[in-house]
Amino acid sequence: MPEFSLIIVLVIALALIFDFTNGFHDTANAMATPIATGAMKPKVAVGVAAILNLVGAFLSTEVARTVSGGIIKEGDGGVLITPELIFAGLIGAIVWNLVTWLMGLPSSSSHALFGGLIGATIIGVGTQAVDYNVVAAKVILPALIAPLIAGGVALVATRLAYTITRRDVGKPDGRGGFRYAQIFSSSLVALAHGTNDAQKTMGVITLTLIAGGFQAVGSGPTFWVIAACALAIAIGTYTGGWRIIRTMGTGLTEIKPAQGFAAETSTAATILASSHLGFALSTTQVASGSVIGSGLGRRGSTIRWGMAGRIALGWVMTLPASAIMGAFAAGLALLGPVGIVLDMVIGTIVIMALFRWSRRNRVTHHTLLNDIDDAGRVVNIKKTPRRPTRHGRGDRRKVSL
Repeated sequence: MPEFSLIIVLVIALALIFDFTNGFHDTANAMATPIATGAMKPKVAVGVAAILNLVGAFLSTEVARTVSGGIIKEGDGGVLITPELIFAGLIGAIVWNLVTWLMGLPSSSSHALFGGLIGATIIGVGTQAVDYNVVAAKVILPALIAPLIAGGVALVATRLAYTITRRDVGKPDGRGGFRYAQIFSSSLVALAHGTNDAQKTMGVITLTLIAGGFQAVGSGPTFWVIAACALAIAIGTYTGGWRIIRTMGTGLTEIKPAQGFAAETSTAATILASSHLGFALSTTQVASGSVIGSGLGRRGSTIRWGMAGRIALGWVMTLPASAIMGAFAAGLALLGPVGIVLDMVIGTIVIMALFRWSRRNRVTHHTLLNDIDDAGRVVNIKKTPRRPTRHGRGDRRKVSL
């Protein structure tokens, strides 16, 4: 058994950092809609999501096997990619994740990871080292189909929910119950997110261990890898990606409780089915498609197509942009130890610059609540001022906004 080298340790550490960014980048997938409708308070929502991400990470490893043994081909001596190239690919993925987070765009952390690895592999080994059939079948094709399926299911579910709870004159419509149902459905999305996204980092670490000769080719992640990745994504989720939650919760359409429930259930069903099949899809794309579908399903709702177009552009750019960053980092890594140090220094400078830039327009859960109140929370019950009566008293009436 070979000894752990410094580069292996660096790659594992960087992979867990990526897992952390994946957590706060994708919190919106599960919790943007219940926060927007008032079903859950922001801090409670991210806490629940963190716990369920942690649990979900232990439920399956099929996606991890796709990452560790599918995208990069095996050669005569094993997997062609080296730990140095994986290190470079992770730098590209982390930087792109932070760029889109700063812009408030719910881009795909998964595609950022795949793009970074592919770009680094092409520079370090050559185009022949990438299995494009696996990339097309289990990455690109699901990216095109899954959001459409989730959006279609959400559209039908929303219309069905509004039909079943159709308002009769003088009678309540009963849709307020969806506010409580959202607690269950959003929790299911968080659980599904853990089963899919945490596995991608597990796959990267397993790929590193295989490339370094610590595991056999074709083997899956060990328990300590699963546990470390589960913890990293849970901590990242709890920090709350408030910028992206704001975009998903209020930027695409005004979300009502019935819509939120429909969007969340369709997102969870799509992610869980894909995880079972080993498809490394983007949970962000699925969640965005569901939100748009639910907006189309409610009569009178408005989709902000300008924002939807920005998000779609981010989807298209993620793979090539992260691949270019990964390729650049790989070019430096091939210089040897000096190149690795340069990658670390440049990456640290870029990350610090992005965080400093974000402080100019800081977004917190308080900012998010203000935006939601400005948009009008449909199930938010507020008390009106006392109205004077003949006896000098006032009565309070509840108004549904």
